[in-house]
Amino acid sequence: MLTEDQIKFQAQRHHDAERNRKQIEAITLTHPDMDISDSYKIQAAWMDIKKSEGRTVAGYKIGLTSRAMQKSMNITEPDYGTLLDDMVFEEGTEIESSAFLDPKIEVELAFILKKPLFGENVSVIDVLNATDYVVPALELIAARSFRIDPNTGYKRTVKDTISDNAANAGVILGGLPVRPDSIDLRWVGAMMSRNGVIEESGVSGAVLNHPAKGIAWLAKKYAKHGIALEPGQIILAGSFTRPVEVRAGDTFNVDYGKLGSISCFFK
Repeated sequence: MLTEDQIKFQAQRHHDAERNRKQIEAITLTHPDMDISDSYKIQAAWMDIKKSEGRTVAGYKIGLTSRAMQKSMNITEPDYGTLLDDMVFEEGTEIESSAFLDPKIEVELAFILKKPLFGENVSVIDVLNATDYVVPALELIAARSFRIDPNTGYKRTVKDTISDNAANAGVILGGLPVRPDSIDLRWVGAMMSRNGVIEESGVSGAVLNHPAKGIAWLAKKYAKHGIALEPGQIILAGSFTRPVEVRAGDTFNVDYGKLGSISCFFK
């Protein structure tokens, strides 16, 4: 277990890395015996720093939802993080790629709530009833700590990723919003093109067999901290594609079929 001072120190390291646009060594290099609870404490402390600077909570995210990703990170459940207001980008916008450290894009669905979700017994039905609409979303992920250290080759662990706000850096919403009961959300498909070449494709059922299951899981996790998922918040349900690297000059277009498309350009 890390001390309160160590937690605050590591939170500040991540904040400075993002602000200075310079990656840092993974925490587990220094603290190999830290546990998952330490990671979430660091994440929370970092978000508190951002809130103290005027940022507000726009929603939350769930990550590592596929079994393949969980096996690769040696875990048995997803992770989660916080979306802040300055992380939300408009569809079709130009985004400065250099503002992010080792950025990548993932394909997701976002649930926009109309009712609060709180408690340790939240079900998929509760999620659907509490959702105003579901809309296509891209998650922009980044790595304030090295994914693979260039000097040592050390690969960061899920504890480092969680400390790094579960790698979240931004969200881009677009396409057509739909009521959660108007379609079978398991069968929402998408094709991601980068500069006109299809790089990834997938179907939303890959997220825990139903994307609403991820939202229910997330609500239960935050309930343990006394936090509710609130009306108007953006809740990212988890990626159903592999992350694709972002480079300066890249144009992304993600086609969600009947749900429209999202495009963005990285300058």
